Amino acid sequence: MALLKLTSPHAHAAQNTGAVMRLVLLATIPGLLALTVFFGWGSLINILIAGTVAVCCEALVMRLRKRPMMFYLRDCSALVTAVLLGLALPPLAPWWVVVIGTGFAILIAKHLYGGLGYNPFNPAMVGYVVLLISFPVQMTAWATPLPLYPEGVSAPSFWESLQIVFPVLSPENIDAVTAATPLDTFKHNSSLLVTQLYEKTPLFSQAHWAGLGWEWVNLGFLAGGILLLARRVFTWHAPVAMLSSLALCAALFYDSGSSASHGSPLMHLLSGGTMLGAFFIVTDPVTSATSNRGRLIYGALIGVLIFIIRSWGSYPDAVAFAVLLMNFAAPLIDNYTLPRTYGHTKSRRATEKKE
Repeated sequence: MALLKLTSPHAHAAQNTGAVMRLVLLATIPGLLALTVFFGWGSLINILIAGTVAVCCEALVMRLRKRPMMFYLRDCSALVTAVLLGLALPPLAPWWVVVIGTGFAILIAKHLYGGLGYNPFNPAMVGYVVLLISFPVQMTAWATPLPLYPEGVSAPSFWESLQIVFPVLSPENIDAVTAATPLDTFKHNSSLLVTQLYEKTPLFSQAHWAGLGWEWVNLGFLAGGILLLARRVFTWHAPVAMLSSLALCAALFYDSGSSASHGSPLMHLLSGGTMLGAFFIVTDPVTSATSNRGRLIYGALIGVLIFIIRSWGSYPDAVAFAVLLMNFAAPLIDNYTLPRTYGHTKSRRATEKKE
């Protein structure tokens, strides 16, 4: 009699936390390159400061908890948090803003709850929101795209960018050239039709779809996200659901371009932190829903919240707030969307008692 060999549905791969985190860091490079090309050295400086602070904070906590320091530093989770926060912050933000945000993200949002795997909220987004609420002036001073610099004003070099970030390095005060973002421009427009806004505003007239520089930054993060999808770092459910619901909301409320328009679907998809949020924030396995059905709900609701806050809230970009609100709801979503346990015929709720 032949024997039927039953095997569990295990995944066989050489992936571990450190390898996944390094792949995520690699996938951020296209977006970082676009940020550097269009907005100068500021984002790279943000990342260097945030990375240094994050590693130091992680090492300090491990030492205080008497844990093997290098074992936890090698998983690169603190560095990923630092890079994501650095990318989200305005280029050429003051150094102390980056330090405060990164320290809060690592010490409070991550390790206060027990470290990687125990934090209920995305640490990078917690750090971002704390900074946005505490220092609104510094957090809304986004650098002007380099092609829009006034005639006779050259883009700051790497050293001049450092002097802007660290004023102590310069005997003279060097100011950064700042301007409104595409989402901010739409939110505060009350007189121009969309076609007029695109014709008269250099930020749009010199762009293709959603603001000079911003569209290429988002396409860069989209390319990185596709790489992560191809390497199966995460599934497609959450990012596709988020982008689809955001585009659907923008299409439903698009009024063909009046002065009260909230912007087209393409403008919402390729402006602000949309693609960074969809592929690098929403897909966080610790703070998001766990099942594929849950991820669809989780991502779709984030997209809806992003559009609502962008259109009728106080903040032009809303990825961080939407993600944190849904981090609250992720356990509830998990409770009602648990997948069927292998070997069982039906699924059950997380709070349901076993017989």
